[in-house]
Amino acid sequence: MTQVTEAIAYAHQERGRFVSELKDLLAIPSISTLSAHKPDMQRAAEWLAANMRGMGLEHVEILPTAGHPVVVADWLHAAGRPTMLIYGHYDVQPVDPLNEWHTEPFTPTERGDNLYARGASDMKGQVMAFLKAIEALLQTGGLPLNVEIMIEGEEEIGSPNLEPFMRQQAAKLKCDFSLNADSGIISPTLPSIAYGLRGLAYFELWVHGPDHDLHSGVFGGSVHNPAQALAELIAGMHDGNGRVTLPGFYDKVRTLGVEERGELARSPITDAAWQAMTGAPQLYGEAGYTTVERTGARPTLEINGLLSGFTGEGSKTVLPAKAMAKISMRLIPDQDDKEVEAQLRAYLAAKAPPTIRWELKSLTSGPAVIVSRDTPAMQAAIKALEATFGVKPVMRLEGGSVPVVSMVQKGLGVDSILMGFGLPDDNLHAPNEKLHLPNYYKGIDAYIRYFDEVARLS
Repeated sequence: MTQVTEAIAYAHQERGRFVSELKDLLAIPSISTLSAHKPDMQRAAEWLAANMRGMGLEHVEILPTAGHPVVVADWLHAAGRPTMLIYGHYDVQPVDPLNEWHTEPFTPTERGDNLYARGASDMKGQVMAFLKAIEALLQTGGLPLNVEIMIEGEEEIGSPNLEPFMRQQAAKLKCDFSLNADSGIISPTLPSIAYGLRGLAYFELWVHGPDHDLHSGVFGGSVHNPAQALAELIAGMHDGNGRVTLPGFYDKVRTLGVEERGELARSPITDAAWQAMTGAPQLYGEAGYTTVERTGARPTLEINGLLSGFTGEGSKTVLPAKAMAKISMRLIPDQDDKEVEAQLRAYLAAKAPPTIRWELKSLTSGPAVIVSRDTPAMQAAIKALEATFGVKPVMRLEGGSVPVVSMVQKGLGVDSILMGFGLPDDNLHAPNEKLHLPNYYKGIDAYIRYFDEVARLS
């Protein structure tokens, strides 16, 4: 019996405990963006540190940053073998709207094959999967490679303090490969690997009109309503074909080649399935591209929130003094976040009427990332997934943004393999977030096989 076989047998035997420990972590409301939950962030970091010490990892520390702490650990006893940096995050999104949850978001609840809780899929379940794979190997002879582990607490707010942290810890974090578990697969029976991530540019746009709220009966028709002006500006940011109208927005957009479009077309996701997943009456998007291409290989501009005037129960005839929109852009290579900000400002300067005043605030940003599909580490991931699921994984471009991937690429000089096991319908950032437990178990098995495959690269 090989060590891989022994480690997988150990993981199967301990599945009940592995789920119980995940529930303990999920019960901690580690919401990074809300200051009231700062003690919970510390509690989650301490829980992880204790769990890692208990499973045999070494040099476990909770290191401070200007924001929430980073939990680090290592195991460096595989002489002559490569070193892998493994990344995860322990923070989660807020739970609003709370009334749409079927069960309490921080009371982990099993229903069928799914475990419901905030952070179940994004990404405490993924963190526990790679930790339990490490435990299984440590308990059956030791890891076949060296590992450095870095689990941060600010991914959901753009990782503002991770880059300086990585600069300070560059010597410790030096590695040959990086594994980022903040990812997913297409379905429980079809694994996939994301080889690209879209970047992000996020803004807050304010439109100001009169210097105070006005009576809409007395002043309506004589003063440009800021809510209306904002709506007009937003409406002009796309044309009838779904393309973004900011000047120069597509000038540096990477073109999809024939071979790459063919690989993306291997995805079994259909328009009907995507529509059913969203609950939208009809799909929408840039003309000339498939849904899979639009959600991973094309840039977007989305309105994430609107605020203006009276929104309470009943009626109030007010002409609001101001209006606000949250605007995010998902970027692809070779777009630059500073350049798209300049393009947005140019659009507003050209289109905003003299009847209002506008201001734009840049909130967070990060570049897009593309990883080679031909590296030895990528091939090792493909082998591990195929051995676990019985089918070759589909290569795909991920629509979301994970800032640390570009930080690792830039700061440590290594690419990241994006290998996680969430599903498209896991309700990330939404009510009733879930983790498909069979994926949790297969994820542990796949990580065990992946660590063994990467060790062979030496």
